[in-house]
Amino acid sequence: MSAPVTAPASSNGPVRPFLNRRLAAFGTTIFAEMSALATTTGSINLGQGFPDTDGPAEIAEAAARAIRDGKGNQYPPGPGVPELRQAIAAHQQRFYGLTYDPDTEVLVTAGATEAIAAALLALLEPGDEVIALEPFYDSYAACIAMAGAVRVPLTLRAPDFRLDVDALRAAVTPRTRLLLLNTPHNPTGTVLTPAELAAVAELAVSRDLLVITDEVYEHLVFEGSHTPLAGLPGMRERTVTISSAGKTFSFTGWKVGWVTGTQELVSAVRTAKQFLTYVSSGPFQYAIAEALRLPDAYFDGFRADLQRKRDLLGDGLRAAGFEVYQPQGTYFITADITPLGEKDAYAFCRALPERCGVVAIPNSVFYDDKDAGRSQVRFTFCKKDDVLAEATSRLRRLMS
Repeated sequence: MSAPVTAPASSNGPVRPFLNRRLAAFGTTIFAEMSALATTTGSINLGQGFPDTDGPAEIAEAAARAIRDGKGNQYPPGPGVPELRQAIAAHQQRFYGLTYDPDTEVLVTAGATEAIAAALLALLEPGDEVIALEPFYDSYAACIAMAGAVRVPLTLRAPDFRLDVDALRAAVTPRTRLLLLNTPHNPTGTVLTPAELAAVAELAVSRDLLVITDEVYEHLVFEGSHTPLAGLPGMRERTVTISSAGKTFSFTGWKVGWVTGTQELVSAVRTAKQFLTYVSSGPFQYAIAEALRLPDAYFDGFRADLQRKRDLLGDGLRAAGFEVYQPQGTYFITADITPLGEKDAYAFCRALPERCGVVAIPNSVFYDDKDAGRSQVRFTFCKKDDVLAEATSRLRRLMS
């Protein structure tokens, strides 16, 4: 992470920081840092989670058609175009049996990242506590800070990265306002079980807590199945469900995300969202409306292909000497560098491009408890087979 931005020194007094104190601990994201390192060294980038192939051609053509037809080239409606809101509601009913009113209970956002930011800004008061599973996606900590709230990490520990329900109960205090859950979980690949989700729901109801669920990897579950928390008893009225198109359809640059929830919750999130971007991705919204209606064969094939890539990279990492923690979902693998005689994942990842021409992400940056993730590294497998094969071939140099 870079240091806080400061004003230049002058004869009028000491250097004054520009960046407010809520964000003083945050600098350039680890993804930008490592992707820049990949570019400057010509390395294979298995750090940032974006595919190296585009999604379905018919969906790309749908976006081009929308542009040609003048659909979405000007400001779309603030809540999102009706076609997409209807498709999101139909998706939730089709896959999970959840019913949402597309006019009042669905909101389109600039990706899931904006949805998370808007939800936290809308629902938190300064001083509120937010319990989040760590390691956590880096925007969680920054958005909680921007809301003036306090993050309370609940650590998922290797090798299984399971939710400790007793620790969760113990973490709740009178100041706890909200639980922030990510399942399937980035970076560990853990998928919360029905029993774990039931325990979360029981706690949320008994302690009157709100819950934000980040479910962007909902269609990338390899073992078990994805269960939305909002479908559990007592949870619809207190859950903000977030997902996006980028991970499911391999169009991460389009930045189309969404929120579903009760009218009251969605209205609150929309109030914050309208002052962040107001609207975005007009023509792409029409294309994603078509994507969400693709047949089951697309979703099944997409998942099977990524599971095969998971196994390909996992086998290659084991052959290179890593301890591999098999993910149940997402398109990331966490590996431990201790068998390689290494201890510091951040130093390891900084040196890795020069050592063997591969870029990865140190999991330690996703932890408040740095020791819990100090020797863990995250790799992504949403790449072409030959890229994964070449990357693991290069990583085998570490053993010599």
